[in-house]
Amino acid sequence: MEKIRIRGGNPLNGVIRIGGAKNAALPLMAACLLTDERLVLSNVPHLADITTMANLLGQHGARVSLEGAAGNGGHVGRVMSLSAPEIADTTAPYDLVRKMRASVLVLGPLVARAGEATVSMPGGCAIGTRPVDIHLSGLEALGAEIEVESGYIRASAPGGLRGGRFVFPKVSVGATENMLLAASLARGETILENAAREPEITDLCECLMVMGASIEGVGTATLTVEGVERLSGARHEIMPDRIEAGTYAMAAAITGGSVELEGARLSDIEAAAAQLRKTGTTIETRNGGIFVSRANAELVAADVETDPYPGFPTDLQAQFLALMTVADGASVITETIFENRFMHVPELQRMGADITLQGNAAIVRGIDHLTGAPVMASDLRASASLVLAGLAAEGETEVRRIYHLDRGYERLEEKLRLVGADVERLEDDG
Repeated sequence: MEKIRIRGGNPLNGVIRIGGAKNAALPLMAACLLTDERLVLSNVPHLADITTMANLLGQHGARVSLEGAAGNGGHVGRVMSLSAPEIADTTAPYDLVRKMRASVLVLGPLVARAGEATVSMPGGCAIGTRPVDIHLSGLEALGAEIEVESGYIRASAPGGLRGGRFVFPKVSVGATENMLLAASLARGETILENAAREPEITDLCECLMVMGASIEGVGTATLTVEGVERLSGARHEIMPDRIEAGTYAMAAAITGGSVELEGARLSDIEAAAAQLRKTGTTIETRNGGIFVSRANAELVAADVETDPYPGFPTDLQAQFLALMTVADGASVITETIFENRFMHVPELQRMGADITLQGNAAIVRGIDHLTGAPVMASDLRASASLVLAGLAAEGETEVRRIYHLDRGYERLEEKLRLVGADVERLEDDG
């Protein structure tokens, strides 16, 4: 086990390169199961979840390899080749799926191409129930027969999937992705209503269309997919990671520094940017990336309520809450997406934060400074919030269970050191 040690108090200044989006890469990788030709993805991040998905795809018969990389000693611009000429196995076993919830994204492609799939109920971060029932209802609308037994989802469509109309009962990014993947090879027209509109959905649609899929309404809540008989291979560059960009923007804000987020797109995080501006932070497009600064400006409290895109991302809630712990005034952070996403609060309280939980809201009263302490990460984004708190705290902070971090942040401590943070990764002997 490893931990990250942070000695806080240094303003961050410099340039941070933003990598490819994990949440876009995973469904794009699953798309390789839809074709017997080669899918080549560039700007692939080097993360634990990417490795997990590559191993799962290998289970189904896909050949996954790195073709090369460019820049920073091979850390930027990884190129991944995925090829599944045949589906060798339609079972996604528990030992692979338990590590990552996004593993369920192989369900739609397997049923669409092979006519059947047996997928273990997924794991991932413990931030709420996040049931897969919407995925299953959607596939049933396309003619799949679904059974759930002994912890496995068994789906079959021996005659192939057929187009249909499905209204998502609530916005679900993963279910929208699974339905898009499945509908691309279904016979006839599929209409998806109340679909997720996240940029990662648009990225998936753009790749599928290059592969030959027919999709209308991209970027809107109504997607129309005209199924095709087969898809071809393609080359696609994965979008920049907007959650990584938002996290480092808040790192600059909490330390009173100025950073340039190279490769990031402000349009992807506009809701978060709007709230950051309310705190006294400057955030704007510059040099093809994003410039963020709170140098010589007071940090002011601001309220946040999470909402599906284009609202404030739930994946940035924990980081913004950490920012508010040292802001002037009181703020209310309301979580509307997941029911168990305040597990970072007790750890922030160990550092002196004044936070009161009331149902799905956290009332944060800013204090003069946090104090370094040993803390424990509970999930991916919570771990990032603890790192941000450590950057601003007086003294030394140790963040344990950082395997959560490695699922979604590439070389975090190295990127932070490049902009002046006193941070290092150590063996955890505790």
